[in-house]
Amino acid sequence: MTESLPGSIVGGKDSLPNRDQKPTNIAQYLSCASVVTRLMNEEISLTDLGYNDSFEAALREYAELEGCSPARVTAEHKGAYVVKDEEGEYFATVTGKHMHEASSRADYPAVGDWVVIAKTSEDKAVINHILPRKTQLKKKYSSKDDTQIIAANVDCVFIVESLDRDYNLNRFERYFVLAKEGGVTPVAILNKTDLVSFEDLESIIQKFKERFEDVPLVCTTTHNDEALSELRAHIKAGQTYSFLGSSGVGKSSLINSLLGTGKLEVGDIGEHAGRGKHTTTARAMYVLPGGGVVIDNPGTRGVGVVEAERGVEDVFDEITDMSASCKYSNCTHTQEPGCAVLKAVAAGELEEQKYQNYIRLTKENEHYEMNDLEKRRKDRTFGKFIKNSKKDLKKFKQSE
Repeated sequence: MTESLPGSIVGGKDSLPNRDQKPTNIAQYLSCASVVTRLMNEEISLTDLGYNDSFEAALREYAELEGCSPARVTAEHKGAYVVKDEEGEYFATVTGKHMHEASSRADYPAVGDWVVIAKTSEDKAVINHILPRKTQLKKKYSSKDDTQIIAANVDCVFIVESLDRDYNLNRFERYFVLAKEGGVTPVAILNKTDLVSFEDLESIIQKFKERFEDVPLVCTTTHNDEALSELRAHIKAGQTYSFLGSSGVGKSSLINSLLGTGKLEVGDIGEHAGRGKHTTTARAMYVLPGGGVVIDNPGTRGVGVVEAERGVEDVFDEITDMSASCKYSNCTHTQEPGCAVLKAVAAGELEEQKYQNYIRLTKENEHYEMNDLEKRRKDRTFGKFIKNSKKDLKKFKQSE
């Protein structure tokens, strides 16, 4: 039986000598990963990992599979997985049938998934099924026409921006759409608050709350433990949390503080950029000493929303409500006469920056839902649409 892992389950950095070579067993995988400290030999239960009655009920559908049991996916590397249950960790692969039936990347296991496994040796297993996902964080995968599952079965996502050079309200808004669409509660984190004056911080907080009234906001700095107490207050035993944000915003540093170990690798601060260098290159899951499961993610270069109509409506509920007063039921809120949304922008009742971001996200989501032929045709006009919508808004204001 493999030795229990920490304040962690499986951790860390994808540091395989040959990135195209898959590890062949759990020992080799773990030797390639940065693993945080052990939990002083404390056993980790399925409940500690986030297992609950809903997953147990889903598991009953596979009761006929002899020798199968539930486990959680804690790491992934090029189609190979590490899964964890109460007895240990196992290097796992999906069945050939699963590969044949999968139609996209989203059909494969993701970090955070609960899966049904059959153990084939002391440290190997086969994944037979993925239990239905309670929630999921997903985004457009690179430039390909596919969806990437960032993390599964997450209860709360901490969206981190730093106050040196990363802070941007529109980016926050994109992450909120991503979270709401996946059924995940978002919490915003303003990190590195020690880098700005008290007056500037107050101004930043006020603008954030004016834009996002219903999203909890936590201000943090790893140089002051008291500043982390509010973050810890959001974390409950048996719940799963994911950290999302650009490279260098301090996600791993914050998790280090929560773990109390300092074992996650964190890059030095770059002199030119004034931010931590990117170090997390693979998703990793950790069990915190006081309870709660945390997923660390690589820095996100872009936040492409996909299949996010519900998320857009939830985040921009103010605009959704205004739409009911538009003259036309199919109003696009760009140039139609009698548009309540455009009228609110012109009157200063709706922030123009928020409106522009709404238009971008709405059209972006529609764009992703098109077939390949439509996308190629629309690519040439998408940029023009945003430019023209600004011109139309300006004309509308002048006519008021």
